Amino acid sequence: MLPPDSLCPDRPRTGPDLSYPETVNLAAVLVDTHIKEGNGDRTALVASSVKMSYAQLQNRVRSLAAGLRTAGCMPGDRVLLRLSNTPDLVAVWLATQMTGAVAVATPTMLRARELAAIIDDARPRLIVTTPDWSGEVVISDARNVSRMVFIGDDPKTTEAAANSLDALAAGSAPVESAWPTGVDDIALIAYTVGADGQWKGACHSPGDVLASADTYARRVLGLRDGDVVGGHPPIAFTYGLGALAVFPLRFGCVSVLTETFDAGELLEAIGREGVTVFFGTPTCYRLLMQLPGFPGRFNLRSLRLCVSAGEPLSGEDSAAWTAATGVDLLDGLGTTELFHIVISQRPGSVRHGSMGLPVPGYEIRVVDGSLHDVAGDARGRLAVRGPTGCRYWNRVEAQKEYVQAGWNLTGDEVRRDSDGYCWFLRRHDDLIVSAGYNIGPPEVEAVLRQHPAVAAAAVVAIADPIRGAVPKAFVVLESHAMPDAKLTLALQEHAASKLASYKRPRQIEFVRSLPTAANGSVDRAALRARIRRN
Repeated sequence: MLPPDSLCPDRPRTGPDLSYPETVNLAAVLVDTHIKEGNGDRTALVASSVKMSYAQLQNRVRSLAAGLRTAGCMPGDRVLLRLSNTPDLVAVWLATQMTGAVAVATPTMLRARELAAIIDDARPRLIVTTPDWSGEVVISDARNVSRMVFIGDDPKTTEAAANSLDALAAGSAPVESAWPTGVDDIALIAYTVGADGQWKGACHSPGDVLASADTYARRVLGLRDGDVVGGHPPIAFTYGLGALAVFPLRFGCVSVLTETFDAGELLEAIGREGVTVFFGTPTCYRLLMQLPGFPGRFNLRSLRLCVSAGEPLSGEDSAAWTAATGVDLLDGLGTTELFHIVISQRPGSVRHGSMGLPVPGYEIRVVDGSLHDVAGDARGRLAVRGPTGCRYWNRVEAQKEYVQAGWNLTGDEVRRDSDGYCWFLRRHDDLIVSAGYNIGPPEVEAVLRQHPAVAAAAVVAIADPIRGAVPKAFVVLESHAMPDAKLTLALQEHAASKLASYKRPRQIEFVRSLPTAANGSVDRAALRARIRRN
């Protein structure tokens, strides 16, 4: 199912921070290590009024691992997780690692259509969720390829109670030791949408995950015990997984979790919990700065660093945050395929508007369509190589497009100045990045065409002051349809019923026809030019 190693970039495991044993299990490294070092009483996770120590987290992970095994989970099995940012999500993610299984975390905003694509591709043995999040799963898993089990204190129904991991664990002893896992085995599959609108699963080994922690989190952020990490990125995405689970646990820090985005609560949590390193997206920081009384009404004195990723951060927003708080906001670029941030600003030397320098251990090039280096600071495509790299699940052809000659092509168009700093210019493809979420236009177009009033549709990005960009749809109607405000609302509701809310077109324009390129496909570049002219 994985492409041959010859398609993967070089993934060195040498150096003081990148030397791992032949078998490594993330549950053992991220949790058990701290117990062995006598730090079991140290706080690991904070959520609402709950505080969980490393010892308590270890017990929870071992119990959930026992439940997973009782439910039939074996090494190599995929386990799909549909949970919000809670200690239980972190614990069950680690429990999959302890059993040697493969974690497939999915954002809770995904609808049945999207979940079905992931389930059909990953074929998970188990789906772990809560009753509140199970409805879309029931619809999506129409072929019943997976067993659904529940986690949490409130199973709500007799059936859910009987299929809870806690109930399944009650009949067996806690798993005391992690299943051996080789560094080239798969720890997780992270699904992402490309410009073609297709879901692709990016596979990462335990070594990939630790390499990201030991390059970016250690060498750039300087994470250390005593740090308290907070923020809002969903752990279902690799940005959030690294930021709020892997990185803090790797270095014995505290992770502060919030289930839903609330700007005021995020800022209150910084002061209440003493957050020192905060992770967000540009959209998040814009919303925080818009709160009445910001920053004076909030206690932000504990902050030493803030991180931004997921979408381009403007120089104006970067400068405004630092001017208001006195804290560096480090922009970074990463992809799901590379696991986490590979280009980043550095503390104390931020150049507002730039993405910064390669993370130690990574190399970058700016290349043309033939993979030749462009001259000077000319614009070109970004190519990255380092200790992590792209390996798609079941997508050999997509792998060949993303990885060429050992370099990962991220789809970003950039330039590099004489000091080596990298500056984002635009996407090289049609992918829409909205508030940090990827939107493939063909996926939205396909859903719109399912509506009986729609003959054809094309989706492109338009600028948005908060989210950076949002989707706009150009729609050709069937002859019987009336182009009015009522139909606009109906099409938006139709899209929202089948897609995650962030994919819903924020604007719809009815047109007589769509422009076509020479190959007969929709010419989205022409539509973007039309938007700029207007």
